[in-house]
Amino acid sequence: MSPTEQIHVEIEGIERELTRSANKEIRDAGRVPAVLYGPEIEENVHFSVDELELEKLLKRRQTKLQDLVINGKTYKTLLKRVEFNPVTDKPLHADFYVLADNHKVTLRVPIQLVGTAAGITEQGGRLFQPMSFMRIRVLPANIPAEFEVDISPLRVGDALHVSDLELNGIIPIDSLSRTIVTIRPPKGTLLSEMEEGAEGEGEEEEGAEPAAEAPTEE
Repeated sequence: MSPTEQIHVEIEGIERELTRSANKEIRDAGRVPAVLYGPEIEENVHFSVDELELEKLLKRRQTKLQDLVINGKTYKTLLKRVEFNPVTDKPLHADFYVLADNHKVTLRVPIQLVGTAAGITEQGGRLFQPMSFMRIRVLPANIPAEFEVDISPLRVGDALHVSDLELNGIIPIDSLSRTIVTIRPPKGTLLSEMEEGAEGEGEEEEGAEPAAEAPTEE
């Protein structure tokens, strides 16, 4: 239940003019108008990026940091916002935020479930994931690509919460009590019925040794 390492992607930008006709020419050429800004940037930089390269960034669910190269200068950035055409769904404009080492940034990080819960394979339970992203505030050096959550030990009735994540150097904006994932009973079965069934199994044979309890994480 820990954050994974940062993912860096290099992308090239070309400076552009701030006119409507220039933006049309840029889009016709298969590029997307964009702007660069940040706490240590004195004046916003207006540029364009290749549309296909931008779409590659958007397809990957993990949080990605971009090494954006404009006129030979490299900026460490975070793609903050993309405006899309409501009809074609093509990107129309992109905002890139230049990260500063001593300035925290607020963003959403995806939560990736790993493994198959014992409550599903052994008890026929159902997976319910109320949270697929978590909002955090963090310094650039600690931005994770995603939070990886191992659900293998979970049985029916078990749940994992934000408080179960490793958050060293990361400030969660979402409440620590929020549920990330839980294993529900099979359809039409109440958790109390499953517990009663489990108790009954231990009483069927006189003198039988009780089943060992499944290990729990502290």
